[in-house]
Amino acid sequence: MDANFFVVFIASALASVTPSSSTLQPYDLLYEDAVRAFYSGDYGGVVRIMEEALSSYSVVRRSKIRCRLRCQDQHPFADADSDLGFFGVVLRRASCMDKCIEQDIGVQSMHKVSEDVVQDFNRRIPYNYLQLAYLKLKQPDKAAAAAHTYFQANPEHVEMSKNLEQYKDQQGVKENHFVDREARPHQHSFSAAVTLYEQGDYVGASQLFEEALVEYYKADVECRALCQGQHQFEDHDHLRYRYSLYEVISDHFTQVLHCEHECVRDLATRPGRLSPMENYLPQHYDYLQFAYYKMEKVEEALQCALAYLLFHEGEQFMTDNVDFYKEVLGRGSAPREEAARYLRRHKQELELLLIGSQTMGVNFTEANYWSSSGGRNNSTRIPSSTDGEMVDVAMPENKNVNVCSSQHLKEGAPLQDGVKLLHDSMGINGTQRMLVDDVLTEDECAELQQMAQTITMAGDGYNGRSSPHTPNEKFAGATVLKALEYGYEGRVPMKSAHLFYDASTRVRNIILSHFMVNTTLHFSYTHLVCRSAITGQQDHRNDLSHPIHGDNCLLDPEANECWRQAPAYTHRDYSALLYLNGDFEGGEIFFTQLDAKTVTATVKPKCGRMVAFTSGRENPHGVKAVTDGQRCALALWFTFDPLFKEMDRLKADEVVQNWVSKSMGDGLDINPKDEL
Repeated sequence: MDANFFVVFIASALASVTPSSSTLQPYDLLYEDAVRAFYSGDYGGVVRIMEEALSSYSVVRRSKIRCRLRCQDQHPFADADSDLGFFGVVLRRASCMDKCIEQDIGVQSMHKVSEDVVQDFNRRIPYNYLQLAYLKLKQPDKAAAAAHTYFQANPEHVEMSKNLEQYKDQQGVKENHFVDREARPHQHSFSAAVTLYEQGDYVGASQLFEEALVEYYKADVECRALCQGQHQFEDHDHLRYRYSLYEVISDHFTQVLHCEHECVRDLATRPGRLSPMENYLPQHYDYLQFAYYKMEKVEEALQCALAYLLFHEGEQFMTDNVDFYKEVLGRGSAPREEAARYLRRHKQELELLLIGSQTMGVNFTEANYWSSSGGRNNSTRIPSSTDGEMVDVAMPENKNVNVCSSQHLKEGAPLQDGVKLLHDSMGINGTQRMLVDDVLTEDECAELQQMAQTITMAGDGYNGRSSPHTPNEKFAGATVLKALEYGYEGRVPMKSAHLFYDASTRVRNIILSHFMVNTTLHFSYTHLVCRSAITGQQDHRNDLSHPIHGDNCLLDPEANECWRQAPAYTHRDYSALLYLNGDFEGGEIFFTQLDAKTVTATVKPKCGRMVAFTSGRENPHGVKAVTDGQRCALALWFTFDPLFKEMDRLKADEVVQNWVSKSMGDGLDINPKDEL
């Protein structure tokens, strides 16, 4: 099927959804109104306004896709036979898109939505408000749908999991009410196809796999259309240092192309997950070739097997299958055309990305988009010889290696004077965990808390997002370097700034001692953080202050695993929290098993209390909602890898050393060195 068909098909399909620009309201303003209605107890208003916000969000997205594809179709580059012709097409497309989008969505074409709101819609937060509102309005069927939709993108949400179980027992709620209102058609069809395949219904499965492929390639066209907006590589602004026409065009096109290239990852990633499903697109052809074989459609099986080999050239089990199919047919065939065309474009994109990235002066590394470790169950492997026998071919396992060697898995050494060990790993019901008290005195906690009110900045560490994990709390933070700089400048007492520095050193020394670490443990990140409950938004909360996660791995509750791979901070080896206060409601850290449901331990914060643990799959954890007051703590992560030692810490060492030089007569006992 030709790629242009998908463009025309989608543009035509979306043409019927043109909204009235006079009635469409910006979805972020509607969202804010709905949240206000929720906290004022106007649940009818919540449903009406939030549903309108979701509709507006969807219309804006569809309009951008429709307009960009329509203008692309109306002004093809095939008409450009010179430089002027090329730029003529560019200008006409730009004019076409501006007029089209403005006509569709009116004032929203110029309206800028905050990153916090965009993230809330990506995380499906509106559905959390909706399920509670529908429940208050005694509409459990709609509440169940909203809860299910939210949970699909937030599987670690313990309270929502409980809510769903309760909905199942309510009168009037049926199984078909648990629908994902934001389901992605290609993923929905694929999952349904796998279910039929595993039941042995190869005819039904093959139809759904084919449907999933059609939906996938349509979604790919849409994803690429959405990439044609504003882009920015981190720490790079091409408009500030480039003025050559072609270099400016090259830089922006490279950013758009990078986004389009990543559509592979986006389409394979389930809602709310960080990591894509492995081998996602090739799996379709793997499943299909076996299903067609079972249906005695050997020609189709061969074409799908050849398509799979386009992604994994030379893979032995599939090469054997191709040989078998050819022998049965008595001839060869060609791979599926849509797969061949798709990969040709993918390879061409890579070539251009490497050129464009080099021109921009940024690094680009091709990701492994189609790891062959993801695949069908081995018990239904395809034939590999003409005798018709089934041969099991082992799939490579996704190894999850923890860099901590056995020498780092000891614990129990004596702690420094004054520090009280409350629980070791056994006492806190886990592996490589510890809980201690009296790391700080009451006066020291008060001093650090007072300094925090001056030096912390909203959204620090989260690109300025003041509510990075929940809209019901404000987050603020500051690094140890910032504290020392403020102290050096006289904006806070240098004594308080140094206490922050010294307290973080105490934390590392306790970890080194208790866990008997006999190699260099570097600071990876040191952060003074405060989470504050937002007044008026706490009455009906059921979310978390920080979702359940692993500190150096991507938690996958459905697979009962935590994958130590990017974009997780895979270099982290130990984590710690040193609390500064306990005069607030909620905010307890809790540990779970890999299912993100079974809670194994909960720790209540108090001044001077410290919890430390290894950062890997053995310690998934989250933070309960802070429902009143402000929770402040020192959050620290450590690494054995010197490549990831904290640069701010090294600069902080220099600031402390300079201060020590000027304060030698004060009798201060300071160790400014990062390494022990």
